[in-house]
Amino acid sequence: MTPTILFDFDGTLAVGDGPVLAFARQVAEHAGPGYFERVMATLRDHDAGTATQFRDGYDVVGTLARQDGVDPAALQQAYLASRDLLGTPEAPVDAAPGLAQLLAALPQTTTVVLATNAPGVGVERLLTVWGVRERFTDLHYEVGKPTGLTPIVEAALTEGPVLAVGDIVENDLAPAAALGAATALVGPAAAAAAAAATPPADVTMHARTLDALAAGITAWAHAAATAATTALPPEPVPSGTADSLER
Repeated sequence: MTPTILFDFDGTLAVGDGPVLAFARQVAEHAGPGYFERVMATLRDHDAGTATQFRDGYDVVGTLARQDGVDPAALQQAYLASRDLLGTPEAPVDAAPGLAQLLAALPQTTTVVLATNAPGVGVERLLTVWGVRERFTDLHYEVGKPTGLTPIVEAALTEGPVLAVGDIVENDLAPAAALGAATALVGPAAAAAAAAATPPADVTMHARTLDALAAGITAWAHAAATAATTALPPEPVPSGTADSLER
């Protein structure tokens, strides 16, 4: 059996508001006066864990755009244009602190998978720049979470236990939890859960940053790897070396 860890990308492995602000700038061309300033103020509240009605920064941008009457097609075009800028000075993004150390601390038998709703443009390049691309076995883009995550988790569970890591419970964690996988929540939602001392039912562990979750994730991975090893069938005994059962 092989344990699998499924990571989300935006807000989980990639941190910083650069890509979200790039999206907002693109949308601002179609929105009303003061739109970008409203986005900035709401993002501050969301990052502080007080604007809990939003799933993430992209939801902030999209929700405020729809309130301004921005056409869905224009919103989607703005999103795709912003993703073309991912990792550039116009949309800077950083690896989550401690990411490389976390991945290096996992047992080599752990399968590491990326599953994101975002398009693939720029993602693999960033993973390479961050020095972690080789640790990922599979990269899944435009997954269509939450429902699109289910077949990925189901396939992984046929190989062994699964831990899903992400910043949006309903997208990244709930589909995995429904299938019996463990889950880890990061980001503003985790900060809000910690402040309320009432984490969502679908969450196994939670912390504001991936770095703060590293000990829990590595402990899960090592325990899962140990369990997988002890669950292996016994090695076959070479012919002629077994104790005779004849009396």
